[in-house]
Amino acid sequence: MTKKVAVLAVNPVNGYGLFNYLESFYENKISYKVFAVANSTSISTNSGIKIEADDTIHNLIGHADEYDALVFSCGDAIPIFKQHASESYNVDMFSVIQEFGNKNKLMIGHCAAAMMFEKAGVASGKKFAIHPYAKAALKRNTATDDKIVVDGNFYTAQEEHYVYQLMPEILKALK
Repeated sequence: MTKKVAVLAVNPVNGYGLFNYLESFYENKISYKVFAVANSTSISTNSGIKIEADDTIHNLIGHADEYDALVFSCGDAIPIFKQHASESYNVDMFSVIQEFGNKNKLMIGHCAAAMMFEKAGVASGKKFAIHPYAKAALKRNTATDDKIVVDGNFYTAQEEHYVYQLMPEILKALK
């Protein structure tokens, strides 16, 4: 049976990281659906490339049982996250992360993904690869200097340039 992955794309998303995940899933015949963490499916990459997601984050709420994994594809929206934390799409994002985490789905991401997993309350006592600028934000988990870390059902890369190193572990878990 083929595995299915829900991919969260913030706006603007880091295209290099996002496309690394999507290409790998496509090439390995792993089904995925991209959900914009935004009010519409029209988002862009941090370099300005317009992309159309499959759906919005709001429509993923209550559907964790349909997926085997959740990918948090980080982007330039994270540095200004605090200014928009109360926006409905960010509230929905945390609901989705909690839903997937509470069901012990594979939790995958790069850059600040570990920070989002911790803030959603689904990770405690885990080791994470996290962007050096986000390390201090982790309080209940261990931020490492490792380029990639797999700790239980959490798969993290320090930044988008290391997603390709993490993909073999992700693919092994999804096959």
